[in-house]
Amino acid sequence: MANHMVIVELAGGEIDDSAFELAQAARAAGGDSVAAVVLGKDVAGHAEALADTFDAVHVFDDAQLEVFDGEVAAALLVPFIERTAPALVLLPHTNNGMDLAPALAVKLGRSLLTDLIAIESAENEITAVRTMYGGKAHARVKAKPNDKGHVLTLRPGSFTAAESPGAGGSVQAEVVPAGLGAGRRYVESVTPDAGDVDITQAEILVAVGRGIEEKENLEIIDSLAEVLGATVACSRPVVDKNWLPKSRQIGTSGLSVKPKIYIAVGISGSFQHMGGVKGGAYIIAINKDPAAPIFGVADVGIVGDLFDIVPILEEKIDEAKG
Repeated sequence: MANHMVIVELAGGEIDDSAFELAQAARAAGGDSVAAVVLGKDVAGHAEALADTFDAVHVFDDAQLEVFDGEVAAALLVPFIERTAPALVLLPHTNNGMDLAPALAVKLGRSLLTDLIAIESAENEITAVRTMYGGKAHARVKAKPNDKGHVLTLRPGSFTAAESPGAGGSVQAEVVPAGLGAGRRYVESVTPDAGDVDITQAEILVAVGRGIEEKENLEIIDSLAEVLGATVACSRPVVDKNWLPKSRQIGTSGLSVKPKIYIAVGISGSFQHMGGVKGGAYIIAINKDPAAPIFGVADVGIVGDLFDIVPILEEKIDEAKG
């Protein structure tokens, strides 16, 4: 029986979605039993939500853990992981995850694979997939067999969050020793400007690519999005031309999104772009090139000039709405 462990990320004091994505990844990697570990101050209240998804929840709740510190977390978790011996330790590939993961790997004598977008094999000799060259290529990476196990960081949004199975996992309050004492001092966290909208939270996205030809033509995309109650996003060429801000870009060099409906207008559908569309979105593609890669993943494909199709689509949506 393979036991895996997920280190839970907290964002603004709440459980980050990556925790449930990692739970799914851990089970897909052969985890018969998947445990969650949550650290922080006043975090015991998260145990119930985590127990619905995980088989066991270990809570380290202490004032010393109010601000995340990778050195402190490593000092606390290394003996715990040595005692519980999970085959895989999974963390999100975030600032906190990468502060902690290398220290865990070195101190535990485990191999480390980072920024993964897929796990193809989870035997003792683990194989996984990561992007290279700014998302222009995918590489399969393999960790040598290691009886002590492996530490993995996974890119948020690369796995669909696990449905809450009502696992009814056990909850264990762990002891936090006094005097953990960090060797560095927290100053502040700086959050980049998210822009006027957050495309990662949108349920309906209308994304536009180089097929829009000119910035002024974005008006028809804005109009379609308004009728649908959707958010406008884009592929990298639109950002490169400064037609839309970086905060609207989808792809391996942009943001990962998980909409319910994704309408790609004038987007060829390169793997760099589609690598940012997660969660089994219903994909509708409009492109005048019948050989565009986007049609290989679309649920509905419309071959035609977007300047002809989009106004007709908007009109039909208006009629359907009465």
